[in-house]
Amino acid sequence: MSTPLLLRQQPLTAAAFAPFGEVIATDAAARHFPINGGTTERYHDLAQLQAGPEGRLIVSIFRGQPRTLPLTLVLMERHPLGSQAFVPLSGRPYLIVVARPGTAPRAEDLHCFAARADQGINYAPGVWHHPLLALQATSDFLVIDRAGPGSNCDEVGLTPGAVIAP
Repeated sequence: MSTPLLLRQQPLTAAAFAPFGEVIATDAAARHFPINGGTTERYHDLAQLQAGPEGRLIVSIFRGQPRTLPLTLVLMERHPLGSQAFVPLSGRPYLIVVARPGTAPRAEDLHCFAARADQGINYAPGVWHHPLLALQATSDFLVIDRAGPGSNCDEVGLTPGAVIAP
């Protein structure tokens, strides 16, 4: 049996996450401007949401159970027909594990990002990712993704797996 690969967390930044999608955040790099008579700041067009052929965008809330580190990863998934955006609602950090689109990823293809409580993400269509990785306590996420015809969730096992370091 092979030894799982140790994944180290890196901070979630727009530049580091760009091969996988977009970071959704109200930082200075985001295009923003005042609206509503100057009482509101609009952070504009933060993610390229894609419903794919014959699809439509839907809004859901996912309630994730907290994970404990170290955590062994044995499964990855992707949504080939549309994007999938996650925006945290519970004020807690969380983890993101991704691999580039294409053939099934291996442990050495994975990247682990530590997201702050004020950062959301949008996975581009076909990006491999681990299912929701909430930390600390049960956490809610606003999720915008695709509904429609066709198979839009592929899952693959990781052999050997990978372990996220604390």
